[in-house]
Parts: sequence; structure tokens; C-alpha cells
Amino acid sequence: MGRRFGVRQLYMFTVGWEELPKSWSVYGTDSSERLVEPVPMVLLETVDGWFLLDTGFNKVLIENRELYRRFHSRFHMIKPILPKYNEDPLIDAINKVGLGAKDISGVAISHLHNDHSGGIRHFAGGTPIFIQKQELEFGLGDQVKCESDGYARVDYDDPSVNWIQLEGDGRVAPGVEAIFTPGHTPGHMSFVVHFDGEESSGLVFAFDAGDLHENFDDEVAIGGFIDVEPRQTVEQIVKLKQISKSYNYQLIPGHDPTVWPGANENLMRKVH
Repeated sequence: MGRRFGVRQLYMFTVGWEELPKSWSVYGTDSSERLVEPVPMVLLETVDGWFLLDTGFNKVLIENRELYRRFHSRFHMIKPILPKYNEDPLIDAINKVGLGAKDISGVAISHLHNDHSGGIRHFAGGTPIFIQKQELEFGLGDQVKCESDGYARVDYDDPSVNWIQLEGDGRVAPGVEAIFTPGHTPGHMSFVVHFDGEESSGLVFAFDAGDLHENFDDEVAIGGFIDVEPRQTVEQIVKLKQISKSYNYQLIPGHDPTVWPGANENLMRKVH
């Protein structure tokens, strides 16, 4: 069997948190039960360079009083929390492994909610940014509806962004596959990561197709979805479980507090 050129290094970062009703993650849960869930970002080294999956919050929309009131204060009782930072949560995270924004060769965005797209601004002007066509069309559509659904158009409505639009599943980098998993948002996508070498090893990142282990263990619907019935989100959960089983890869839920390491415990795997 020939050598597979996949992901050489992988870092899982927590670039913020959200205090929110558990019912946002698990459909039908008592809304008085609240969780503090991590905001995820994944940094990958491939044969073609460094690649990011998602970008966290835009700190300005949290720290500016008027912008906070517009984009966060009225949204489904979700409270955004930033980590302590020097320059910016995203930049500080990649600085820890000796990188800056200019060292990132590509980015893939699972979806355009404000806790995933807030760092796109760092890569405007040329860096390829992968997105589902359906997600971008929704995000650039009815602004009132988008904001009511947790989108901050200011994060991504920039003509200098080099969008690479996908329609369904596709490869976004060596060893990294995008999996179309709509439901949470119209163009949500998850990712399969294959590690470098001959051994069959890797990870499946659900992102918001399933927030918690509970969604996958019990095949229970997520609580946040746009223009679908709750049961349709379970179809994506089952799909990802099947992919995970077919590769024998660990499946990582999108916001599970027991899975994502803390801000100072970022190294997930180094493949050498």
C-alpha cells in the first residue's frame, strides 16, 4: 500500500465559550438547564501548508457595546465569552505554534454563525476560504432573517474574500474532506481528517451537526436548526456516525465541554 499524504499535525483550540440553554444543543431539553460550551477551531498541517477549520468570534462584536446589543444581547439567551488574549483569540492561538495569519494557506468554514465566522476578516484579500454555496447564498440573503438566526453579516460580507464555493461533499485540503450536513444551517458542513502515513487513522469533526456526545450516543436532534424539522438533523447525525464507523475514526462533537481542551491545553495530535 502506498503512502497516504494526509494531515501531519493537528491542533484543537478553544477560542471562546458560550453560556447557553442546553436546549440549543439537545432538542426538547428544559431551557432552564444551561451549559458553558467551548467555541472550536482546528489547525492542520498538510503537505500543502497550514489550514484552518472555522475561526471563532469577532471580538469587536462582543466588546463594542452597540455591536454587542445588535448581534448578541437578544439572541436566544446565548452569552458569548472571550478568552484572555493579547491580540485576538484566533491570532493568539496560532501564534502558540509559531504561526501568523499570513502562514495559513486555506480556511474552511463549517457555517456562517457568528461563533464560527468571526475570524474570516484575518484572511480577506486572497487566502482561499471554502464554504458551501448554499450557506453563502443564505448568509448574503435576507439580512433581518440572518441576524435573527445568529449570523453577523459584517463578518463575511467582504468583496475581497476569496470564496471557494462547494456544492456537496468535496476535498478542501490534502487529507481533509468536507461533508455536506445541512440542517443546523442551510449549508452546514462537517469534516473528515485523514492523518499522514499508511496507517488508517483520523478524526471526524461534526461541528454543529451535533454539539454533544449525547446527540450521537442517543441519536437525538440538535436544538438549533433553520427551515427544517428536528428529525432532519438526526439524519446528519446518523450520516456522520456511519462515516466514522466506515473509517474507524473517532467522531468529535462540535461543542462538547468534555472533548475540546481548554485554552492552554491545545495540542491534540502530532503525526510524525
